[in-house]
Amino acid sequence: MRAGLAKLVTPAIVTHGIGLREALGRTPAAPTEEALALLISGVRLPSRDSVLPPLVSAKLGLPHHSVVEATLLRVSLDARSRPPTLLGNLRVELTPGLEDAVLARGVPGVRAFTPRDAQRAALPGAWSIRARSWTNGPRPIVVGAGPAGLFAAMRLAEAGARPLLLERGQPVHERRTQVARYWTHGELDPESNVVYGEGGAGTFSDGKIYTRLKDGRVGYVLSRLVKAGADPGILVDAHPHIGTDRLRRVLVRFREQLLELGAELRFGARVEALLVHAGRCVGVRLGDGEEILGSPVVLATGQAARDSIEAFLAAGMVAQVRPFALGARIEHPREMVDRARHGAAFDQLPAASYRLVAPDRRGQRKGYTFCMCPGGLVIPASERQGHVVVNGMSSSQRASRWSNAAVVVPVDQADYGADDALAGLRFRDAIEQRAWELGGGGFAAPAQRVSDLLAGRASVDLPRTSHPRGVVPTHLAELLPRPVLQAMIAALRAFDRELPGFAGSDAVLIAPETRTASPVRFARDEQRQALGLAGAYPVGEGMGWGGGIISAAVDGVRSAEAIEQASASSS
Repeated sequence: MRAGLAKLVTPAIVTHGIGLREALGRTPAAPTEEALALLISGVRLPSRDSVLPPLVSAKLGLPHHSVVEATLLRVSLDARSRPPTLLGNLRVELTPGLEDAVLARGVPGVRAFTPRDAQRAALPGAWSIRARSWTNGPRPIVVGAGPAGLFAAMRLAEAGARPLLLERGQPVHERRTQVARYWTHGELDPESNVVYGEGGAGTFSDGKIYTRLKDGRVGYVLSRLVKAGADPGILVDAHPHIGTDRLRRVLVRFREQLLELGAELRFGARVEALLVHAGRCVGVRLGDGEEILGSPVVLATGQAARDSIEAFLAAGMVAQVRPFALGARIEHPREMVDRARHGAAFDQLPAASYRLVAPDRRGQRKGYTFCMCPGGLVIPASERQGHVVVNGMSSSQRASRWSNAAVVVPVDQADYGADDALAGLRFRDAIEQRAWELGGGGFAAPAQRVSDLLAGRASVDLPRTSHPRGVVPTHLAELLPRPVLQAMIAALRAFDRELPGFAGSDAVLIAPETRTASPVRFARDEQRQALGLAGAYPVGEGMGWGGGIISAAVDGVRSAEAIEQASASSS
């Protein structure tokens, strides 16, 4: 963390007040009683440790003693203002009767605080799960220990279901050693790598847990991460992230909590097939031939597991081809991005982030940036020999000399040349295999200076990059489809106008970025079961139902709730 304004953005949960409630001898209201509170958005905070009641009373035009309690729920840094300003969302309780009067005045940014707000903010007691006795029949099986699988297992375990969690990869610490061998020596373990293993692909990423998802279960997910050791500041930060280094420690404690709740975890357990009886999934068969009975079966295998997707289709599940976005990682010196975003205050603030979308152009696809990693690295992220895939990763401090993001363009069935369920996977495979050829093997990635791409020439040399397997100069026209490359070029020019230096001489495109979303979606019914196979619950990003760590985790939680409700109604 840098000096100066670092204190403004150091994660923390701050409740100020507040003391007045205790002085009055009152007990904090339960989350179910939140109708008596207000949600006030966009309050300017002099610092993260600001005393809140005076700010609230000034905004509402009320005496200081009218504010009984004020709690900081969300804080963001508005770096566009000079100097940068903190903005907060607050939960506020006033003396009895004043809430309705304030609401009647229609004060901008003020509304009633609801139970859903309490869940989203993960206030104490908002996500207490009551365990019950399940039947003595087969216990649930969860396949895959990425965000969707882990949180489905946690929700089932908290409800008393004692699920069995199967993961083809290894625990996080062993997996870290395997990934280090891959990045350093090119020795890839096809069963435990950047995408397979405890925590899924998110373990080696920015640990970004920002989401636009409007679902109170986001609070459940964040609260469980905090319980497992994540910084409590993720509960209030508007754009929270954990960082790959801290996420590994969180995963270990999360696993311990699952075991304490009666769950069973098995690593190195690759599911080869689903067991089906009378049109219902009743268990799984592992790669070593072992058959395990269990029901229902939650399928959270991630988008890299093509063998799993094929096994699910063979079992009768219904899937459709799906669009995704294709492109490359753009990497800049971090200082260039920080100066462009923060101006003169760049050295007083954390590594800068951006999210850019190209303007509409008639007859042309729209490029955009995705999964920005401030102060991060571009990493090899393949699970197979003969394929090159890149992704972005940051530590909790975001202290790398580089920053990167994906610059991507949508592709669909017209690009795939077919519309069967596996058409997008075949298209993706072809891109990744061609990248291997252009990189010369060994997981080196093809790359091109942005200035060369815009000038229509191949790169003959490249600046130093963060990619640990090295980069090979090329022309991306040899890798990416022409419509994708044209849209990327238009987007890069637009982004350079918005963020000066974006298309400068130090900017490098490292390719390919192919894993923005799964090109397959498994259909589900209203009870979230797989169409074509009762008792199977496809969840998360790999099954086409998520787009990041939090949305995948929430999807797993929702399916676990559906399983619990079905079990309760049948018992």
